[in-house]
Parts: sequence; structure tokens; C-alpha cells
Amino acid sequence: MLARQRTSRRLVAALTGALLAVPALAACSDDGPAASEAKAPGEVLAEASSKLTETSGVQLTLTADQLPEGVSGIAKAAGTLIKAPAFDGSISVVFAGQTVDVPVIAVDGKVYAQLPFTNGAWDKVNPKEYGAPDPSSLVGADGFPGLLKLTEDPEAGESVRGGADNSEILTTYSGTVPGDAMDAIIPSSSGDSFDVEWQVNDDGELTKATMTGVFYPHTDPMTYTVEFADYGTELDITAP
Repeated sequence: MLARQRTSRRLVAALTGALLAVPALAACSDDGPAASEAKAPGEVLAEASSKLTETSGVQLTLTADQLPEGVSGIAKAAGTLIKAPAFDGSISVVFAGQTVDVPVIAVDGKVYAQLPFTNGAWDKVNPKEYGAPDPSSLVGADGFPGLLKLTEDPEAGESVRGGADNSEILTTYSGTVPGDAMDAIIPSSSGDSFDVEWQVNDDGELTKATMTGVFYPHTDPMTYTVEFADYGTELDITAP
């Protein structure tokens, strides 16, 4: 009788152990694929570069934390960029000590602006004279898509919730980019390298770029922040 009880207890213990092991095995199998699917930072940035190049359009906002005293340059830019490439928006520039908001349209390799005191007339301009880039080039091969691919020693940082209703998971990736590549964004860039931090959402889209370095000759480092939103925007942009 005692022998039968001992045997029964052993069977119950063995079955209980087996049942307890099933969730553990399932957890291990779940963790395995997740770990293998994790992408290296360079792969994430390459995907973000492609997403920015391929989208039909995106809303862009660029801001400077503070321009160095006495320089002429870009303080802010905001508008719609489309794949054409083309841009419709405005650029705020500091020129001769004054900040001026200038409506800008860039299309077909030409940049048009409504300069102050011109009664709303559109003039063809060279934006580099004002320390600004051709805004339509910002999502071209030499613009932000190029900078993403040129990021050296990228490292993944913290992931947080954000976006509309905190519905997105946003991950930061930090690294550096060569100085000679930054002039596509800010033509007067003169640093040897720039610290960058890219924020990418769980759809693989670049949502924010933070760039720090010497953007104007003989000045201290400063920071530009660029936000990207509304991927897939469509807009017909034509020359004025």
C-alpha cells in the first residue's frame, strides 16, 4: 500500500513539473525570435533613410536653440517637403542683425522667396546667401537620408512612448556624422564632425533629429533640432 502511494506521489510530482515547464519553454521560444529580430542601430538608421526618401511627403520643422551672436543664418524653417523634390513653407533667417520670416517655394532646382519690402512679389534667390539650404534637398540623397547612412558608431538609447496619444514607441540612436556632410543642411557648417541623435518610431520613421556642432565659422557649438511628421503627405507644389 505504501509503495503504491509513493509511486502515485512521484507521478503527480513528475506531471506537475512537466506542466510548469511548458510556460517556461514557451517563454524561451518567444524570447528567441524577438531577440533574433532585433535590428542593429545601423540597420535601423538605413531603414529610416529609405522611409524618408520614399515617402510622398512629410512635414518638417527646423529650429535653432540660439544662433551665435553676430552671425547671419537660419533660425527656423517649417513647411511641406515632397518627393518631387519640392518645398512649400517659410524660413526665418537672421540677416544684418534682424530676424526675417520669408515665405519660400523650392521646385525644379530653383528657390523662390517673398523678400521683405517687395509687396508680395516672388523672386528667385540663392538661399546660401542667407545661410540657408535649398529646402527641397533636405530629403534628397545628400540631405537627412544621407546623414542617417553616414552616422558613425551609432548606439541605441532609451525607448519611450510618444507621438499622438502616446501610441508610438520612440527610440533614440546617437552617433557622429562627418563635418563635410552637414553643409547640405546648413551651408556654413564648419565643424570637423557633429554629434547627432536620431529619434525613430516603431514604424521605422525618423521623427526627430538633434544635431550639435560648429555650424558657423569661429563660433561655439550650437544645436539644431528638426522634427518630421505626417509621412505620406501629398501636395502639388509649383513655381510661383
